[in-house]
Amino acid sequence: MADAVRAPGTTTPTAAPARAGLVLTSLIAVAAVANLNLSVANVALPSIGRAFDSSQTTLDLIAVGYSLGLAASVLYLGALGDRYGRKLMLLLGMVLSVPACLLAAYAPSDIVLFAARVLGGLSAGMAYPTTLALITALWSGAGRTRSIALWSAIGGGIAALGPLVAGAMLQDFWWGSVFLVTLPLAVLALVLAWFLVPGHVNETTEPVDNLGGVLSLVLVGSLILAINFAPVPDAGGLALGLTALSLAALVVFCLRQRRARNPLYDLHVAGRRVFWVAACAGVIVFGSLMGSAFVSQQYLQNVQGYSTLEAGAAFLPAVVFMVLVAPRSAKLVETHGARFTLLTGYVFLLFAFAWMLLLWTEGSPYWRIAVAYACIGIGVGFAGTPASHSLTGSVPVQRAGMASGTADLQRDLGGAILQSVFGALLTAGYAAAFTKAIAVSPDQQDVTSAVQSMLTKSFSSAADTAERYPQYADQITAAAKSSFLDGADWAYTAGIIAIAVGAVLVYFLFPKREQEQQLLDEYHAEDTAARPTG
Repeated sequence: MADAVRAPGTTTPTAAPARAGLVLTSLIAVAAVANLNLSVANVALPSIGRAFDSSQTTLDLIAVGYSLGLAASVLYLGALGDRYGRKLMLLLGMVLSVPACLLAAYAPSDIVLFAARVLGGLSAGMAYPTTLALITALWSGAGRTRSIALWSAIGGGIAALGPLVAGAMLQDFWWGSVFLVTLPLAVLALVLAWFLVPGHVNETTEPVDNLGGVLSLVLVGSLILAINFAPVPDAGGLALGLTALSLAALVVFCLRQRRARNPLYDLHVAGRRVFWVAACAGVIVFGSLMGSAFVSQQYLQNVQGYSTLEAGAAFLPAVVFMVLVAPRSAKLVETHGARFTLLTGYVFLLFAFAWMLLLWTEGSPYWRIAVAYACIGIGVGFAGTPASHSLTGSVPVQRAGMASGTADLQRDLGGAILQSVFGALLTAGYAAAFTKAIAVSPDQQDVTSAVQSMLTKSFSSAADTAERYPQYADQITAAAKSSFLDGADWAYTAGIIAIAVGAVLVYFLFPKREQEQQLLDEYHAEDTAARPTG
């Protein structure tokens, strides 16, 4: 299919734009708002659970709500940015993030909090894809690789700092305070973007596939919700219905994209080997980061007894190593290719999850926790840059919104899916282990069905029950910790399987350095020949 016609007055990508450092800083600041909002909820989940007596499933939804809104909307909103102005979408996203943060901070119920998180994700869907699309459009060559590395590393580092910032807030303020920390950053990003980000760079004049956009919203949203409701008792029908809706939306979406004159998602470009393998690899990489943070922050507080600040600070090794490794990842991509760099990252991620599965127990010393977090940071630092770089390098620049949308999906869909899978397994494993503990308890005859429901609902619910029955508090607390560890092991095992599958996919299907460069040259020649000259 021919590339989109460039809008009048737009420019072609150069090695770097004017005031490159300031422009990149403003784009990273915008991305930071989304990255920070993605992770601030994790450390607050135990506090939220106690405040609303939430079930584990509701906590899972609150944790994944931001990713859900962002992942579901990012393709459609990225395409709207390509057509109507990336800078406009970026500014609108920053403006909408303000009421979304306020609604989350002062939510009167956990359901309203979930809705506020989804709204915040939609605001990020307007702004976040624009950042990578503009990097792709404004930079070229090695400068683009370095810019993406900084964007990926600092963005990931800021997301990883979320638990620390949230933990510090929770030391002195209520649970809702964690959703206010991005407000000053959003205002700063809005000002920087207004004055520094170019208005029109390689934007298309072709119409947007609105039907395809709506289908993409339904497809991603129903899939994520189906995974979250799968382990909920008496919600099997809802989960099956959402799954069927997701599959139907997928079929119709693919048919629409093949027949539409101006498809939202060019399946020809998406079928390129460098593109789709990198997309799948990135889903697992960033999903591993977000999923591990989701489970481990609860483990540190519920099982290890860490304070919110201690739990957030514990994640610092991941932040430090992610930021240190990412620039080296860019050099490794240039010298050894994306495949080698991706596999290097996968090795560290696989080791981290195996370490958590085997060595994270009740009473584990901090060095064991730090080793796993450090390996996660190294793994994402190495693998994040090639996963995003290969996407943007294998599409025409006029399709930068599609590439950046897919790169965002790597983070957000990967995070939402693996976080949902981990949450579902954590919920199911915790409930199964606690049910078994009750069955073998000498006091099982004293446990009514109502009490058992409370004990298996979530760790915070079990803690509340222990306070109501002080004579059984020690037994309940011990069983809750043991059951949580069982559920966490289910999640870590799923992570190991996902990472292993990703590594096999990259090893056998992603091209080596020379072949990768050859394919990229072929893609560029094809796109150049297909572009209208008039």
